[in-house]
Amino acid sequence: MNEQPAAPFRRGALFDSEFHDEFGQWPVAYIPYGGPTMGEITAVARAVGDGDDAAFLEGWVAAGDAKVAQAEAALANGHRVSARDMFLKASSMYATSLHPMFGAPPDPRLVAAFGKQMAAFGRGMELRDVPVQQIGIPYEGVELPAYLIPATGHERQARPLLILNNGYDATITDMYFASGVAALERGYHVLMFDGPGQGAMLYKQGLALRPDWEVVISAVVDYAETVEIVDVSRIALSGWSLGGYLAPRAATAEHRLAACIADPGQLDLGDSVRAFAGKFGATPEEVADLNNLTDETIAVMWKAIQADRKLRWSIVQRGFWANSVSDLRSFMIKTAQFTLKDRIGGIQCPTLLTSAEGDPLADATEAFYDALECPKTFMRFTAAEGSSGHCEMGNRVLLNQRVLDWLDDTLRVGAG
Repeated sequence: MNEQPAAPFRRGALFDSEFHDEFGQWPVAYIPYGGPTMGEITAVARAVGDGDDAAFLEGWVAAGDAKVAQAEAALANGHRVSARDMFLKASSMYATSLHPMFGAPPDPRLVAAFGKQMAAFGRGMELRDVPVQQIGIPYEGVELPAYLIPATGHERQARPLLILNNGYDATITDMYFASGVAALERGYHVLMFDGPGQGAMLYKQGLALRPDWEVVISAVVDYAETVEIVDVSRIALSGWSLGGYLAPRAATAEHRLAACIADPGQLDLGDSVRAFAGKFGATPEEVADLNNLTDETIAVMWKAIQADRKLRWSIVQRGFWANSVSDLRSFMIKTAQFTLKDRIGGIQCPTLLTSAEGDPLADATEAFYDALECPKTFMRFTAAEGSSGHCEMGNRVLLNQRVLDWLDDTLRVGAG
């Protein structure tokens, strides 16, 4: 009998709405790193019940408000560590509230919740043994909001730096729990930032994503080189979700990077939109040049998107907003600009590509790996390990252990 592939990791539903459940269970991945506990997540799910998107936001914001109040009380009673941990946990609660409310113009409730999120995160950072303040990284006449967090126990020592690069819809808080805590404990200084189309740069300034991400990372590395505790010969860049395109794209031109991690590695976003158009009857000529998509084809795709809650969120609420477009044709043309096919030879540093079973964004990762000419590693994650699905959210502990082992070896961290 032929073996059947293992099914992707699935958690039991906590939230009544399947759409809400996907976002509402993000913090489960953060439990090992100090995020909300399963009991706290379940309590929010019960409070939201069969409520709408506003109820989802309100449920998480209420939980965050309660946690901030507990943190303030702990701080008033001299319990600094407890206060720090609760402020950070509150930040994750606020961050989880945001996703269903995405869209342009940004909903004032989303902006308010994001403000609470970053205020709580900032309070938590200020209560570290060596306090950490938000910084601004100069970038094309504005500043990228960022945090440079020194490695645990090595706060004043020159150490390797891991730059964490977000994707489409997560935040600095998500990066901190998903990857930052593990890297800090390994002895890496960690730099996290909002780039154009992400976090505060999108929510407050309306700056869109850009395919030439090397411009963004060059500004970040310029800043990193000015920091006394950064070992400038050992600066690594790690991107997750859409960051699995953005990070290697940056590495094609930013050759000060000593290593690059893409989780999962993505070669060409245009292939996805072209395949999508093909499913709805687009001709080979239309697919070859998305400018040629007929109004009829666009109308068929638009009808399908409007009928599917997740598609409508992914493409219209998130995709239009983050790319600063207002129609499907423009979104597809903009997305097709996110490609490495003509630049892959520029990647010179050791590069790690992950591929999780059941993650649709990893469908072309192996082809990406085959095309790389630099020192390279391909790392699979499976359902049998509980690490399948997008960005290994079922088992970030395993992801961090294996990726950081690779980074230790690549940067010779154990050698001092």
